[in-house]
Amino acid sequence: MTKKTNTPTNGSEFNWPVRIYYEDTDAAGVVYHSNYLKYMERARTEWLRATGHSHESLREREGIIFVVTDMNISFIKPACMDEQIEVQVSLIGAGGASLRFLQTIFNESEEMVCRAEVDVACLDSGTMKPKRIPNPIKVKLTHVD
Repeated sequence: MTKKTNTPTNGSEFNWPVRIYYEDTDAAGVVYHSNYLKYMERARTEWLRATGHSHESLREREGIIFVVTDMNISFIKPACMDEQIEVQVSLIGAGGASLRFLQTIFNESEEMVCRAEVDVACLDSGTMKPKRIPNPIKVKLTHVD
């Protein structure tokens, strides 16, 4: 696998390992397609946590939440029960109230299993309307040392 780091740095990937369990698979022992979305969500959440923030702390302190608004996903090859996969998170763009991620999943043989571009919007947690990402947080998310 292409293990690099579990600490995001500017211009590099954040990697999150996942073991595939029986509950993740279909009758053939292949990961059920919707579970890739769960793996990606967990990896983005851990990426955020590694930057020093959590969804809950941002909601409580800043009054913001992040929600997925768009995803373009390609399923390339199956991942199977008991494999160790790695979910990579790369921040590839940031707007005033949005983030864009490239997420890739690799199997133990370092073959790409799945790839997605994920758009995330920042919303006001009370009104559920778009809200600019506060500058100190945006700087931290986009320029992590």
